[in-house]
Amino acid sequence: MAVTVVVGAQWGDEGKGKIVDMLAEQYAIVARYQGGANAGHTVCIGDREHVLHLIPSGIFHEGITCVIGNGVVIDPAALMSEIGQLRDAGVDIRGRLLISHNAHLIMPYHKQLDVIREQSRIGTTGRGIGPAYIDKFQRSGIKIVDLLDRDVLARKLKANIEEKNLILTRIYGHATFDVDAIISEYQAFDQRIDEFITDTALYLNTALQDGKEILAEGAQGALLDVDHGTYPFVTSSNPTSGGACTGLGIPPTAVNRIVGIVKAYSTRVGHGPFPTELTDATGERLRTVGHEFGATTGRPRRCGWFDAVALRYSAMINGIRDIAITKLDVLDDFDEILVCTGYEFRGRRLKTFPTDLQSLESITPVYETFPGWKTPLSHCRAWGELPTRAREYVEALARLTDTRIWIVSVGPRRDQSIVLS
Repeated sequence: MAVTVVVGAQWGDEGKGKIVDMLAEQYAIVARYQGGANAGHTVCIGDREHVLHLIPSGIFHEGITCVIGNGVVIDPAALMSEIGQLRDAGVDIRGRLLISHNAHLIMPYHKQLDVIREQSRIGTTGRGIGPAYIDKFQRSGIKIVDLLDRDVLARKLKANIEEKNLILTRIYGHATFDVDAIISEYQAFDQRIDEFITDTALYLNTALQDGKEILAEGAQGALLDVDHGTYPFVTSSNPTSGGACTGLGIPPTAVNRIVGIVKAYSTRVGHGPFPTELTDATGERLRTVGHEFGATTGRPRRCGWFDAVALRYSAMINGIRDIAITKLDVLDDFDEILVCTGYEFRGRRLKTFPTDLQSLESITPVYETFPGWKTPLSHCRAWGELPTRAREYVEALARLTDTRIWIVSVGPRRDQSIVLS
């Protein structure tokens, strides 16, 4: 039995959708293990671009089962919209999409509270993800299985809504929510997705016993992990590889490979420390050439040079040995390309990544400069077809982060990839 975990190794938006879609045909099952509709995984098939928020990126391969695990928080409206878009695109999901009965639901009041609390400027998407996880961990959340019993659902919702209405009216001056209306809405949702609901932990473990291969797909990035990221400017779950086990109900002993998806430069959405950020014309150039705008929110991404210190840390906490480098082609026209190889902090050189804000906001990145290759890469399909300087740059990233290059992506399409042995 074997599970490969795909992790975003930076601050998210590394191109996980493309790599998962590309790898999916080698697996029987692709399973999403955390996050919610705040994720945006882009898959390009031919000239058509698909953006997935909840459904795993393997859904475009016939015969592959896609699982939304218990670690994901589900917005019914977002899920039904996504299912509808796939059907409109001619993708048959019958018998191929399974959703954990233990996955927690995002309720209307979660979204309202998320929008209000975003006044604290953490940089969330306002999709209700954080408040849903808060309810989950304070043991007042609503799970999909709760939809099966109207009395149970009514009791839990009544308690939740009474509390949330007090917060919304007395603290924020917002309108209240109606219990009966929400019960009716969510029970109608249950009827529409009933065919997809199952005990996915049992399904996945049975599949492993039967010798099937599973590809576990994370959302966001390791540096946004609620425990190991740049707290408090993080997501509300565990995108790191360990989250795959808790988010899917599979044992750690089943995981035999962890792949880090790494952009050839760095980006970050929202607020929080970003040591190599470029706020000048070069940063704007990276954003423009790389089309660096959020797939979920459309927000412009902050851009900067590759940070080898951050990636070494990410590789350590995730157990990453193999990496897939994406968007190498974005650097085609740069005369020089910089890579952060260390941090200076209060007169001394740091080789580790400090996750506390006080240190990160005070460090000065130390750079090594590489010559650009000044030629298009989008046509390259083999390692030897890359210009010497492009190969040297990629090899340097591996050397500086103590990882191995497995895949190099030179464009958004499936075929614009170079796989190394």
